[in-house]
Amino acid sequence: MNAPDREDSSSSSIFSDNFVMRPYNVMAKLFVGKRSAWFVVFLSCGGLLGYAYYAQFFLGLEPCPLCILQRLGFMVMGVFALGAAIHGPASWGRWLWGVPVLAGGAWGIVTAGRHVWLQNLPADQVPDCGPSMYFMLDTGFPLSEILNEAFTGAGDCAEVDWTFLGLSMPFWTLIWYVGLSLVVLLALLTRRHVRTR
Repeated sequence: MNAPDREDSSSSSIFSDNFVMRPYNVMAKLFVGKRSAWFVVFLSCGGLLGYAYYAQFFLGLEPCPLCILQRLGFMVMGVFALGAAIHGPASWGRWLWGVPVLAGGAWGIVTAGRHVWLQNLPADQVPDCGPSMYFMLDTGFPLSEILNEAFTGAGDCAEVDWTFLGLSMPFWTLIWYVGLSLVVLLALLTRRHVRTR
């Protein structure tokens, strides 16, 4: 009786480790307490920004105000993630780098979410197009007015001129913002719960 019980218990433990905890442990050991998570975020942001500028200058896709604001979020995430990767902080020091990275991610989620929402509005509900971001910056518009124009009057942001697998560029940036923010949260929150065996 005892042997089958032990076997069942062992099988249950193996099943649990293999199919439930192991993927979590692998992800946690890969990222938590190491610099790799920060390098992943930095390289991802750099690659995404690189493609954004490639699309602008080589594919001729002019960015709308919300596109530029989304780039700002990736820049913030990338800069602070690089700082964390170089510094290799431990304990509470991770939060000094992690909070600005998460703030950049939150900014990106808000701006990309707004952009996706605009692109899915019925044509008769799309706001009127305003001046371009570059025009507003060059002519000295106040920052508050630039942000207000981007979030409330950027009708040109509703245009979809690029898709991949049926999703627009803002939709992909939203996915990346959520994914990278989850990587950072994993690195910040689960250090003490990682199994070492």
